[in-house]
This record gives sequence, structure tokens and C-alpha cells, in this order.
Amino acid sequence: MMRKTLLAVALMATGFTAHAEYKCGVTPRDDVVLSPQTVQVKGENGNLVITPDGNVTFNGKQYNLSAAQREQAKDYQADLRTALPWIDEGALTRVEKSRVALDKIITKEVGESSNMRTRLTKLDKQLKEQMNRIIEHRTDGLTFHYKAIDQVRADGQQLVNQAMGGILQDSINEMGAKAVLKGGGNPLQGVLGSLGGLQTSIQNEWKNQEDDFQQFGKDVCKRVVSLEDSRKALVGTLK
Repeated sequence: MMRKTLLAVALMATGFTAHAEYKCGVTPRDDVVLSPQTVQVKGENGNLVITPDGNVTFNGKQYNLSAAQREQAKDYQADLRTALPWIDEGALTRVEKSRVALDKIITKEVGESSNMRTRLTKLDKQLKEQMNRIIEHRTDGLTFHYKAIDQVRADGQQLVNQAMGGILQDSINEMGAKAVLKGGGNPLQGVLGSLGGLQTSIQNEWKNQEDDFQQFGKDVCKRVVSLEDSRKALVGTLK
């Protein structure tokens, strides 16, 4: 029972990775750097730089484009400028929604003074810092780091694992203290009953949010596939 409760907590806390776990047909192999002056796509597929008006430099060579190519380049860089902030905002919004929901459950089931809330706040901050390693916020724009995805997934899971022990101990200590103060009956049964109530509440909330996370993952995948198709088409015309 306790393990299931903690797993449910972990699911809520790491819900932002749901879109990363979705099996997409395209794996990013390039960093994307957004700035007011240019969009840069660099990595295993070369170094592509596009200005807002459609000027293109590929692997250090500036190209004289036809009108159709220029429009193609303008559309591609505009789509990147839209997609990357959308993905970033969507992930952060869902993390915050999960944090608020979980905090509300802990407050209701355990109490406002629960140290579990403090641990949740700390974990939430740590996970958002991990997210910033994938989509980095700069003063002049955003940078997507494709190589950070796998490492962030591993580091995020480690953070959750570390937090789980503390959350478990807090839940036992705090619910045990409440059971003793109530008196009457078996305190252990009271603790187990309270843990069961916490588990049920968290699992129900996760079910409410799971479909949204999964749909977000599918929508991200569609965007990634579309962008990769656009990149290939544009670079193909340059060759």
C-alpha cells in the first residue's frame, strides 16, 4: 500500500515527462536556438541559420534563394518560433497543475503544516530546473538542447527517488502522530487507513490528468514530425 502511494506521488510529481515518454516517430537530433535576429538549427543534420525575412545560411554558406525557397524558409523559422514556446509553456503549465493538485490533496489529507508540502515544493523547483536544461530560457530567447533529454529523464527520476524516502517517512510520522492523538483503537490501523485515503486521492487525481498528459505528448510529436519534414524539404532544395 505504501509503495503504491509513493508511486502515485511520483507519477504526479514527474507528470511533465509524459510527453517525453510518448513514442514519437521522430527523435530530435538538432539544437534549436531562437533569437530576435535568427533561428538556428544545428546538430547532426548540419548548421542551418534563417533570418525572419528568409535569408538562409547552411553549413557556413549563404544561399541565393528563389522566391519559393525564401517563403519556405520564412515559414519554417516562423513555425519554430511558435512551436518551441508552445511546448515549453505546455509542459510547465502541466507541472504546475500537478503540483497544485497534489499540494491540495496533502493539505486536505494530512494538514497545512505537513512537511510533505515542503518536500513537494523543493522537488517541483528541482524538476523545473531540469526542464530548463532541455528548453533553456535566455534573456533574448529560448534554446532547445536535444542531447539533454535522456540525461534529464534519468536525473529527474533520481530526484524523485531521493524525495520518495523523505515523503514516506513524513507520511508515517505525521499520520502516526495524528492517530495517537485521536486515541482509541489500533494506531497502526489508523496510519494504514490514512495512507490508503491519501493513495486513493492521488491516484484519482492522476487519472484526471493522465489523458491530458498523453494528448499533449501526441500533439508535441505531431509538431516535431511536421517541423522535421519542413527542415528536410528546405535543406533538400539547397542541395
